[in-house]
Amino acid sequence: MKPSPFLRISSRVLAAFAFSFVAACSDDPDDITPDAGTNTSPLYAFVAQVSTDSESTSYVILTDKVDHTEPLSLENATEIDGRALGSGISKAGALFVSSSDSAVVTRYNVTNDNKLEKAGEVSFASKGLSSIGEYQNQFQFVSDTKAYYFDGRTSQIIIWNPKEMTLTNSISLPAMTIEGTILTFASNPLRVGTKVLMPLGWRPSAGIGITKMAGIIVLDTANDTAQVVTDNRCGYVRDGVVGADGQVYLATEAYGAAVKRTAQANPDVPTPCLLKFDPQTATYDKAFYKVLGDLTNGGATGSLLQGPAGSGYLRVLDEPAYTVVEGTHPRAIASAVAWRWWKLDLANITRATLVDTLPASTGSSFLFQADGRTLFTEFTNGGTNTNFRELSDLSGKLVATHSGLSFSFLQVR
Repeated sequence: MKPSPFLRISSRVLAAFAFSFVAACSDDPDDITPDAGTNTSPLYAFVAQVSTDSESTSYVILTDKVDHTEPLSLENATEIDGRALGSGISKAGALFVSSSDSAVVTRYNVTNDNKLEKAGEVSFASKGLSSIGEYQNQFQFVSDTKAYYFDGRTSQIIIWNPKEMTLTNSISLPAMTIEGTILTFASNPLRVGTKVLMPLGWRPSAGIGITKMAGIIVLDTANDTAQVVTDNRCGYVRDGVVGADGQVYLATEAYGAAVKRTAQANPDVPTPCLLKFDPQTATYDKAFYKVLGDLTNGGATGSLLQGPAGSGYLRVLDEPAYTVVEGTHPRAIASAVAWRWWKLDLANITRATLVDTLPASTGSSFLFQADGRTLFTEFTNGGTNTNFRELSDLSGKLVATHSGLSFSFLQVR
């Protein structure tokens, strides 16, 4: 990490670029106050990952507003080696930065003049980690003194103190691991009471496909117990929302839908589906199973994102606008700006309805919160740019854009 001191300018990036989103926790703690400074004006951190050849460099961009008519600049951003993630509790005045280049988490407090001030670090190396990666929301914060990190490579949840920057415990979960597969976590895990619900998806470690297994980690933060609960009716069930009935509805993610679209005749590829899970009993409803395509007129359907109370949004591939040709990689399909938004009423799950005011965007989206607004991301120009768009008002209007990929965003004040 190279914040020297906090305005490092990379000449390589300036030459290549002329310009340049949860906190996904649904219920941030109410007892958190800013740790540094007396400035209470809003401040936001966008984290951009720029890749050149086989190397990645990330940039923490601080800005006093979310909406920008011009692309966000990388010029005065804090530079970090590798794929960085920025996490923390919304509006708490601190940003916790990690990287794929090490097992260290660094705490930065926000100063009165809107800069990042290093305020400690903790290494997870003693827990067997050499790097930290994938998604922002593998970090879950329950207070200023207690947080969790979900790590698939070591099949454990690490418990740590973000105020003291110390490790406190860990929970081993060997059931995370399925031999011959790669594990991936939900980009938008759920919070229900004292529980953190982390959906899991598996895909074969060799070749293209998804594993016919749904899984979810149920972590109770009240007593630091956790379990992995599985269901073998469908696969890559990485997305979920909480219904008005308190039940959790889980769906195959867009990549899983794209895999099925390219291998429709292969019975070994599981059909994208919708399941129901009771977070209180930690059980799947064995009588509930719906084929996602049946809810959207037979379209390739995957991903389920939280909508207004009692509803969710499915993503459906717009094939009249995007032609799937033989040999197209499912990742390219899932990443295409061709997935429409369909609203699903969870109290009457019979048919979803197209939201025609929202433009098509990439299938794999991240949701971020800012001042009561919900933003979603889309990667464009071959993954060299990230757009942030408005979901709250169903306009999909462009809010901000920057060079590189963005896997994390936080309102830090």
